[in-house]
Amino acid sequence: MNADVFLPHIARIDAVRDETPDTKTFALRFRTPEDSEAFRFLPGQFVELSVFGYGEAPFCIASSPTRPGAFETTIRRVGTLTDALHQLGLGAEVGIRGPFGNGFDVGGARGKNLLFVAGGIGLPPLRSLIRNVMDERDQFRNVTILYGARTPLDLVYKDELKEWETTEGIEFHVTVDNALPGWTGNVGIVPVLFTKTTLRPENTIAYVCGPPIMIKFVVQDLLKRGFQEESVISTLERMMQCGIGKCNHCAIGHRYVCRDGPVFNFKQIREMVE
Repeated sequence: MNADVFLPHIARIDAVRDETPDTKTFALRFRTPEDSEAFRFLPGQFVELSVFGYGEAPFCIASSPTRPGAFETTIRRVGTLTDALHQLGLGAEVGIRGPFGNGFDVGGARGKNLLFVAGGIGLPPLRSLIRNVMDERDQFRNVTILYGARTPLDLVYKDELKEWETTEGIEFHVTVDNALPGWTGNVGIVPVLFTKTTLRPENTIAYVCGPPIMIKFVVQDLLKRGFQEESVISTLERMMQCGIGKCNHCAIGHRYVCRDGPVFNFKQIREMVE
């Protein structure tokens, strides 16, 4: 991409998919082949997305670098900018800066068991890595995905969840806090799913993403079950703003979440807040 990190590149909305009543997935494709060719990212990285006339904000990349072409981001409508974005249709143009951040260490995960624990809109950042893993499945050992949301309506990627349930070599469990008529699956917060699977702390990396309160209790539970702090990975992307460590909005101690993260292991996170 352009060396000027302040200059957005123009991308068009290639497709829009409704995920929940307030969340959509946007497939974006750069206007020029040169920008498309130059855009390279890692799972866990993010972009700064501009809706012209409304501003910009950071959003995770929800697709995998193993699937080139249009890239995806999943966005909940929570304010003026995201409301404006949700009003845009196919062919509308937005600005993209990035990718930014450190991303997940895919190479370091090869040959290990992988545990993904996500809550609500915390699944999109992990989806990028999950898809990467599925496309290179022979490079990893056991893969377990645990996902929860407030209600069945709040589950994102509903069709994809059904695929994960039946994909050979993937163990998948889902739960909701509150069931609705017709729901026959698990009911309860995400940690209840730990009883559905055999957790293997040895040679396992756990990736956790979701609401802060969910992350807190999931991490506590994993540590009690023998996981090492360095093997529990999460993101702190909700604290970011400019994306390049200039605005100080995401500064925690001597680290900038946008520049040094947003991916951190729990030992790093603990040291940052102590």
